[in-house]
Amino acid sequence: MTRVFVLSPAHCGGERARLVLADGARFDLARRLRAASGAPLGEVFAFLSGLYFRGKLAYARQFARPPARGAGVYVITPTEGLRPADEPVGVARLRGFAEVDIATGDPRYREPLERDVRRLARLVGAGGEVVLLGSIATGKYVDPLLAVLGERLRFPVDFVGRGDMSRGGLLLRSARAGTELVYARVRDVARRGPRPPRLATPLRTSTSMAGARAGRSGGRRDARRRAPDRARSPQVPTPPHE
Repeated sequence: MTRVFVLSPAHCGGERARLVLADGARFDLARRLRAASGAPLGEVFAFLSGLYFRGKLAYARQFARPPARGAGVYVITPTEGLRPADEPVGVARLRGFAEVDIATGDPRYREPLERDVRRLARLVGAGGEVVLLGSIATGKYVDPLLAVLGERLRFPVDFVGRGDMSRGGLLLRSARAGTELVYARVRDVARRGPRPPRLATPLRTSTSMAGARAGRSGGRRDARRRAPDRARSPQVPTPPHE
């Protein structure tokens, strides 16, 4: 069965965007963004967003089942509708993304998106699925997709109630483990829900825990030995104000 992923966009007007677009930026991604060949859209948005987008991108690449024609991973952009995650972008396009606020329903955002969702619906066919990796709490992503895709629009059930960082961590772990999440039809999912338990942290080994305890007890002994020296230190008088 065809399964295509649609990723919500990164914020293109924040501090990280200013960093990569700065005229004096010399790190690798900034140089490639200015080159004629550009840099992959997914990589650029992963830099702008951090953990959340990195998780979405890694997970979608791991589990996408693209149609015969078309990509398996698309990214929602503020001005150009759906673009393949591997499509190269340059400085001019990234600056153009930053000019549109997608939360306001700007037609420069909605019209290209609605056009491309119709194209995507034809690509995946009646039996395919489109999985949204992004928030369904508001209509800025869901409404244009749901209006065209209907029952074919899916969403990871474990996203409900999680914040962006928790979702990013969940997706990275799932991608690395090769374990695909469970999806539900967006129409059937409660858009808001109780916060799930925190992701479990890796267990520390007994050796490392013993070392940490020894370090703490040693630090306390050192502090007790130093305490009398501090008590005997002469007090330096404060000079009078001139």
